[in-house]
Amino acid sequence: METRWLEDFLVLADTGSFTRAAEIRHLTQPAFSRRIKSLESWLGADLIDRTTYPTRLTAAGELLREQAATMLAQINSTRAQLRGMQPLPEGTLSFAVPHTLSFSYFPKWWSEVERGFGQPACRLQASNVHDALLAFVEGGSDFLMCYHHPKQPIELTDPRYVGLKLGVETLRPYSRKGENKQPLFCLPGAGAAVPFLGYASNAYFRLMTDLILDEAPASARLALRYETDMAEGLKNMVLEGHGVAFLPDSSVTRERRSGQLLPAAESGWTVDMEVRLYGDRKRSRPELEAFWAFLSARYQPVS
Repeated sequence: METRWLEDFLVLADTGSFTRAAEIRHLTQPAFSRRIKSLESWLGADLIDRTTYPTRLTAAGELLREQAATMLAQINSTRAQLRGMQPLPEGTLSFAVPHTLSFSYFPKWWSEVERGFGQPACRLQASNVHDALLAFVEGGSDFLMCYHHPKQPIELTDPRYVGLKLGVETLRPYSRKGENKQPLFCLPGAGAAVPFLGYASNAYFRLMTDLILDEAPASARLALRYETDMAEGLKNMVLEGHGVAFLPDSSVTRERRSGQLLPAAESGWTVDMEVRLYGDRKRSRPELEAFWAFLSARYQPVS
């Protein structure tokens, strides 16, 4: 039996759709169905009632659904011990977080949480926005922290998911400070094109950058010199004077304070994004309920 079969099954149980579950697991529907059949063959029991529509679990399927998440957690804990790592205690809160938020926003926010709530054990899974969302939906984390913008929303339409607005993050262009104490490069650029450090096509901030440039007060003259999917990588390139990059304010707090980096444009070249935290009503543990109650008293719910 492969653990991914259990992961497949949990996604199917949550979505109630072979088609949607296959999309989430990045499989064709026939390949996904074969994996569910393989799990049923290994268990010797039918998990899906194939006489009804929409998809329903059999009694065996409901029993496995109750046990599968615990089984996966035990497997991962055992693997951690075999690797010589001390597993986190029971009751650990797990978060799926995009890389940029994990570097800049989450540590400061967690310090605020600890001052008010105490010091719960925490596991953070940093990845790109897409994989963080999948980890949350598939049950790999208790919470999802993410950016949200009306024109590029995170699609969590199921009423089981609840969200809180933690704050606002601003994305704006930055440049290293030049010898004249002004930005080394400025937008929109005059004369020669401005060397531009951009995000790869699969990055959420690429979408946000394109939105800024589309709605900017002037047409920017840019010469793309470098691409990556991580804001931290772009920041280091900007610090070395390689060009202009759009960076979230929270990622450059120290560099702005020290004067190393300066905004590379006037007003009109920014976009504001909400920072949100999502939970799942179907995941019920005392520590989750206490934590969400604490946050709900301090932050505004999302509509």
